[in-house]
Amino acid sequence: MKNHQRKQKPIISLPNRPRLCISKSNQHIYAQVINDIERKTLCACSTLTREIKLQLTNTRTCTCIAAKLVGKKIAKLCVQQGIQSVVFDRRNKPYHGKIKAVADAAREVGLNF
Repeated sequence: MKNHQRKQKPIISLPNRPRLCISKSNQHIYAQVINDIERKTLCACSTLTREIKLQLTNTRTCTCIAAKLVGKKIAKLCVQQGIQSVVFDRRNKPYHGKIKAVADAAREVGLNF
C-alpha cells in the first residue's frame, strides 16, 4: 500500500484544464471530469449510464467495447460544456487495455490531453 501511494504523484487540474479521472472495477468503468479548484464534478459517465447500458445488452459491462463507449460519451459531454482539454488521471493504473480504450475514444471525439 505504501509503495502504491509513493508511486502515485498528485495530479492537480488547472482552471482551464479540469481532470479526467478514470477508474474501473471488475464489472464497471467510470469516468468523471473534476474541477479541483472548485471541488466540483463537471460531468460523469460510466457503464451504469442508461444510454450505454442499452448499447451493451449482449455483452459484459467491463470490456474494451464498453470502455470505448464511455470514452466517447464523456468526451461528448465535455465538448457540450465547452471543455476542450483535460488533464488525464488514470489513478496509477497501467496505460493499456480498457484505460487506453477510454483515452483513445475521447481523443477521437476531440478532447485534448
